[in-house]
Amino acid sequence: MQTAAISKLENMKIEELLNIYPFAKDFFDSFGLEIFDDDLEKSFSEYLAGLSEDFLEENAIDRESLVNSLADLVETMEEEDTTADVESITIYGGKDKDGREENINLHIRKGEVVCIVGPTGSGKSRLLADIEWVAQKDTPTERLVYINGAKPDKKWRFSIEHKLVAQLSQNMNFVMDLTVEEFVKMHAESRLVERPDEKVDEVFKLANELAGETFDRDTQITSLSGGQSRALMIADTAVLSKSPIVLIDEIENAGIDRRKALNLLVKKEKIVLMATHDPILALLGDKRLVIKNGGISKVIEVDEEERSLLPKLQEIDDKLMGYRNKLRHGETLS
Repeated sequence: MQTAAISKLENMKIEELLNIYPFAKDFFDSFGLEIFDDDLEKSFSEYLAGLSEDFLEENAIDRESLVNSLADLVETMEEEDTTADVESITIYGGKDKDGREENINLHIRKGEVVCIVGPTGSGKSRLLADIEWVAQKDTPTERLVYINGAKPDKKWRFSIEHKLVAQLSQNMNFVMDLTVEEFVKMHAESRLVERPDEKVDEVFKLANELAGETFDRDTQITSLSGGQSRALMIADTAVLSKSPIVLIDEIENAGIDRRKALNLLVKKEKIVLMATHDPILALLGDKRLVIKNGGISKVIEVDEEERSLLPKLQEIDDKLMGYRNKLRHGETLS
């Protein structure tokens, strides 16, 4: 960060600093720096000057390093916030497994849902991986992915703090010994969101609206069913993740309200791509990419004629769901 920017940070009052950069609270906590009411009117440099030499020596830190570390964090967070400005992605075709050209130039805008269909092993997951990696002709398919119509900055490919893409895989296995509330709160705090308690409430509420069977805040995440786990992570991604692109692999196997899940992600202005075998999901999307032999063989725009099939398909799906619920509750089928 430039000297002028560091000087501005040093002269900023602690109260102002915390208001402009809420993540600074976590920065102070990580170094064991306590902020009391009397400190709020002090400038950052005055606050640092008040730290005792014994405290600095005990924690192996110095005032200059603290200023530079906070300045670097501010600069990084401001740079990473550009991921929220993603309006579109463009996929330029590569080659299928036999080296045939895809001849695809696919533009996907924020708020669109694109379904990826094809037989098992056809290359759906490879396409999702290319998008996640923001491929630059450096994957087996030689595809090229642009962001907002331009070659992406390297930080969009290598960012750790705020990834461009959030991916929800088929298997959501938790290994941490935490309750649902502890898990979501940890995510909220690590992502430095404002009003984390409110966000935790929102995630919990939405997850239970999506799940086929509700769960409590104090439920251990390791005891969640597959559907509950997927519902939790979709709600978590929609509310807490800054990633503008969401890749979903076979949401139909999760036992959740699929339509609500998609509506939630679209409402949060995400670009949604999902590999699916589900005809209902395929018709809920805006486009379908047909994958054959590792390549995109066709792009289908979903029209009103196809969508007119949705009520009938939903009726069939509801009937099957009713039978499944009877089996779950030990009833006989008739």
